[in-house]
Amino acid sequence: MTLSKQLRTDLTGYAFILPNILGVVLFFLVPIVFSLVISFTDWDFTWGIGNWNWVGLENYLEIWKDGWFVRSLINTVILSFGSVFFIIIFAIVFATIIDAQCYGSIPIRLAMFMPKISNIVAISIIWVMMYSPWGPVTQLLQGMGIENPPKFLGSYTWALPAIIFMMIWSGIGYAVMIYSAALQGLPKEVYEAAEIDGAGPIKCFFTLTIHFLSPTTFFLIVTTLISMFQIFAPIQLMTQGGPGSSTSVLVYYIYTSAFSFYKMGYASAMSWVLFLLLFSVTLFQWNYQKRWVNY
Repeated sequence: MTLSKQLRTDLTGYAFILPNILGVVLFFLVPIVFSLVISFTDWDFTWGIGNWNWVGLENYLEIWKDGWFVRSLINTVILSFGSVFFIIIFAIVFATIIDAQCYGSIPIRLAMFMPKISNIVAISIIWVMMYSPWGPVTQLLQGMGIENPPKFLGSYTWALPAIIFMMIWSGIGYAVMIYSAALQGLPKEVYEAAEIDGAGPIKCFFTLTIHFLSPTTFFLIVTTLISMFQIFAPIQLMTQGGPGSSTSVLVYYIYTSAFSFYKMGYASAMSWVLFLLLFSVTLFQWNYQKRWVNY
């Protein structure tokens, strides 16, 4: 049987993409379906594959009675929205100032972008040292006259704000780079017309720049919020969810439930709740963005 030239070309293309397709199916689609299935069971990891009992929606109902899950959800929301809010505010201000006032802005942008491309393990360890009693943050506060500065990562009150501050610091650089790129495409003639009409830099910023950058802001809010909801490494390395449950977040609690207590079905149910939360937030922001653009 002789294959046509077009069919041979198609088969060659499919052969090239087959490894990627197999990777997606085996390491992405199959785990997703499997996690959905076991979320309706009481499967313990130590029992082996197939040794489980179907419990229906019991896992999805029990998690809302779990104090650790509720606390982790609250911490996740506070950390995510708090970090995103300040990242967006500081980034748009810094990007505008750097674009308008700074000479040699490229090195400044690259310096701010370094935390984004640095290893999160190294960053977390450095911040543990900075927050330690002999670290520069504590020493700075003592030098300012504060005799008993908070024990940041060892304090139930200050541990989560300390993590949020670190995430803001590490996330601003990426947002500044995105905003800086967007600023290059803004219509200069509109700003020139506004200046002729007597509008100053501050008024132009609030009435023109923020409006023109709204699609970029929407993109950054969605992507940054999704990444913040999935935060794990800093919590694991810096606090392990403590003190108490003060810094426990959803992904970390899912991890401990699955691999410390071997409650795979329970952890899978929490994973799907997290997915639905992220999906709902994304839909809400998408609808809000459509209304904002139409407005």
